[in-house]
Amino acid sequence: MSGAEVKQRRRAGGRSARTAARSRPLDEAVRPVRPGMPGGFYQVLKEADVLRIHEAALQALEVIGFASAPPSGRAILTGAGAIEGDDGRIRFPRALVEDMLAKAARDITLTGRDPKFDLHLSGKNVHFGTAGAAVHIVDPKSGDYRNPNVQDMYDIARLVQQLDNVHFFQRPVVCREFESPRDLDVNTVYAACAGTTKHIGTSFTEAANVAPAMELLHLMAGGEEAWRERPFVSNSNCFVVPPLTFAEESCEVMEACIHAGMPVLLLSAGQAGATAPAPIATAVVQAVAECLAGVVYVNAIKPGHTAMFGTWPFVSDLRTGAMSGGSGEQALLSSACAQMHHFYGLPGGAAAGIADSKLPDMQAGWEQGISNVMAGLSGLNMVYEAVGMHASLLGFCKESLVLGNDMLGQVLRCVRGIEVKDEFVDIDVIRSVVLEGPGHYLGHDQTLQLMQSEYIYPDLADRTSPKEWEERGRPMLLDSAQEKIRQILSQDGHTFDDATDAALRAAQPLSELARP
Repeated sequence: MSGAEVKQRRRAGGRSARTAARSRPLDEAVRPVRPGMPGGFYQVLKEADVLRIHEAALQALEVIGFASAPPSGRAILTGAGAIEGDDGRIRFPRALVEDMLAKAARDITLTGRDPKFDLHLSGKNVHFGTAGAAVHIVDPKSGDYRNPNVQDMYDIARLVQQLDNVHFFQRPVVCREFESPRDLDVNTVYAACAGTTKHIGTSFTEAANVAPAMELLHLMAGGEEAWRERPFVSNSNCFVVPPLTFAEESCEVMEACIHAGMPVLLLSAGQAGATAPAPIATAVVQAVAECLAGVVYVNAIKPGHTAMFGTWPFVSDLRTGAMSGGSGEQALLSSACAQMHHFYGLPGGAAAGIADSKLPDMQAGWEQGISNVMAGLSGLNMVYEAVGMHASLLGFCKESLVLGNDMLGQVLRCVRGIEVKDEFVDIDVIRSVVLEGPGHYLGHDQTLQLMQSEYIYPDLADRTSPKEWEERGRPMLLDSAQEKIRQILSQDGHTFDDATDAALRAAQPLSELARP
């Protein structure tokens, strides 16, 4: 064997060893991204702007106030110190708001049924999840939009359970086969919990539906005491109809959920240029004022109850009045809201990742990526609607959900930022490679040591060369997503054992769910 052949074999052996090292499964202990990493590097508002928004919000509460509080709400709020005027509006003195802010819960944990999925909403920790309550399911191959059903809810929850970068599950679709609001609400809770042990968010159509849902949740938890100790479902509550009007039925739902020990997302979802002012800053003012009213409401019922500051202002395309969730303005709104949450020191959430595009195409990619990155860098605790949402929240796409998991991995890597450690800026490695070594870093010990902890690798995205892509049969991203869905849903991911499932079905009439 010639000397050249020996060198070639050694090089090939070295390449094989390096390839094997790079192909190792990622070690959980050194994963480059994980739930709850702190963001907050980006601040869209100056400190003086934050104070101006705060002052304007307090003025709106004290001067304009809220209409249409339910009788129970009027009693709760006026009993706490709010003032009901001759015009029927409830106004909030500055001192009352400040007092209730002092009582509000901070540094909270939203629990999963499995503790490994607990979400610690402290400081600027960032978590991404679903939401949106879409009224259609998107078929990206045919382009068809169809009605979602409870099987879709269950299957989406099962997908979320297996997606590392989707940290919580808030109902992404409305199960449209149910005529009864009670059946809708109860089956939504059951299907979501049957599919995932991550934290779940849901809504209730009316207060009467909270009790049957709680019966199921107590059974799942192992009793009411266990539920109250670790409530793994929160109520996404649109307690306000912007501008500055209480939603009576939702307020009654909120009261019932608080008494039941369920965390509450105080959700204000005005639309700039329609139900909120057109200036982005003033849309934030209104959202903050509305959520501050929610803070007063919650803490007047139960001081320190777990609640999230849910400023969710949306954007209108002012040419048509249509919602534009994929816009740059939407990204700015959610980033500004995150900054206001930090100002109050309250756990908060807002929307990002919405696509106006009807399908998971290039438009959807930039719309979802821009707003998710900005929300993450702004340190938004709970980023809702981060994946799967199309047509300005009218459609949910399962393929987009699993593709979005890859996107969120890259987003989280941006949130983590750059770590400048002593060993990283020491030039010894550069010196050894340049002056003593092969002139590259591919096989260096430092490279192999950091490949899992410093870099993240996509699950579905294709990074091969054109030649390799051709040799693999030109795989398309959408096909890869559908294969991933088939792999997950072919496994039995039901989270309840047979005895628990039977007890749940004995307690409430529940739809059958197809399982593999």
